[in-house]
Amino acid sequence: MDISVVIPLYNEDESLPELYAWIERVMKQNSFTYEVIFINDGSTDNSWNVIKDLSNSHECVKGIKFRRNYGKSPALFCGFKEAQGDVVITMDADLQDSPDEIPGLFRMIKEEGYDLVSGYKQKRYDPLSKTIPTKLFNATARKISGIKNLHDFNCGLKAYHRDVVKNIEVYGEMHRYIPYLAKNAGFSRIGEKVVHHQSRKYGKSKFGINRFFNGYLDLITLWFLSGFGRKPMHVFGFLGTIMFIIGFISAFIIGADKLWAVAHNIPQRLVTDSPYFYIALTMMMIGTQLFLAGFIADLVSRNSEGRNDYQIEEELRCGR
Repeated sequence: MDISVVIPLYNEDESLPELYAWIERVMKQNSFTYEVIFINDGSTDNSWNVIKDLSNSHECVKGIKFRRNYGKSPALFCGFKEAQGDVVITMDADLQDSPDEIPGLFRMIKEEGYDLVSGYKQKRYDPLSKTIPTKLFNATARKISGIKNLHDFNCGLKAYHRDVVKNIEVYGEMHRYIPYLAKNAGFSRIGEKVVHHQSRKYGKSKFGINRFFNGYLDLITLWFLSGFGRKPMHVFGFLGTIMFIIGFISAFIIGADKLWAVAHNIPQRLVTDSPYFYIALTMMMIGTQLFLAGFIADLVSRNSEGRNDYQIEEELRCGR
C-alpha cells in the first residue's frame, strides 16, 4: 500500500464527507493505493455515524472510536499503530489542510529520501490570538530541538516514512513535537514543504490559550526526557551533589569560625547564631530530597507500563 492517511477528529461531522471525497479524488488522479483512518476522539456529534457510512461505502476507510476524548496525541498513536502504508500522512479533519498536497509530500518521502516532512502554512487564515502564540512557540521549539529548518512544528499536515511512525511513541500532548521525537529516535532527515492553508468552512476551532502554555510545558518535558529520560539520576544526583557541597562548605565555615574563636580566646557564639548554620541545614535537606527524587524517577522510568492504554469502543476495518 502506498499511503495511509491518518485523520484525528473531534466533532467534525459536517466536513468528513467532503474531506473524504477530496482525498479520494486526489488518490485516483495519482493512482495511489491507500487507506484512510479516521480516529473519532470522543466526539459528541454525528461524526461516528458519518465514518461508519463512509466505511460501508468504501473499503479503504477505517475507523477507530474512543469512548471519551483523550486528545490528539492518543488519536495519532492509535492511527500510527493501525497504518499499513509505506508513507503515512496526517491531516486535520476541518478542511484547513488541503489533500492536494498529498502527492508532493509522498514524493518527498519516497523519491527525495526524507524520513519526515512537515507542512509549513506560510500564509495562515487563523486569528491573531492563534498565530502570534504559534510563532513564539515555534521559535522556542527550533531553539531547544535544534531542528532549525522547521517553521511550523504543530502543522497537522505531515508525511512520514512508515519506519518513523512504527518507532516513535506519541503520548500525552506530544503531537506538537513529533519532529523532535523522530530526531531523538535517529530519524534525522527532516524536511519542510510550504502548504496551502484554507479558512475553516464548518464548526469552530478547538484552539484555546491553555494549549499555548501546555505546549511550553511539554517542550520542557521532552527536552528533559530526551536528555535524561533513561538516566534521571544523572540530573537529580548532580543537583543534589551541588546542594551537598554548598552545605558542607557552610558547615566547614562554622567549624573554622569555632576553631578561630577558641584559638584567640574570643567568646563563642551559639552555632544557631550563624547564618551558615541555616544554609548548611537547608542545602543538605534539599540535596537529600533531590537524591531521593532521582532514585524514585529511576525506578519509575524502568518500570512504567500502560502509558498508551486507551479505551476503544469500536473499530472499522475493510469497509465493515
